[in-house]
Amino acid sequence: MWQNFLISLEIMGKGMLGIFVVIGLLTLAVSVMGKLSHKEEKQERKN
Repeated sequence: MWQNFLISLEIMGKGMLGIFVVIGLLTLAVSVMGKLSHKEEKQERKN
């Protein structure tokens, strides 16, 4: 019984790590797109 609990904790830990990695990648992607969009707006205002 104890062994099954430890195995389930390992699986849960991997799942949580995967979730945080995906959230981090999405946050990074949104941040990069926001910066690129902001640069394009500045260039349009200059012209």
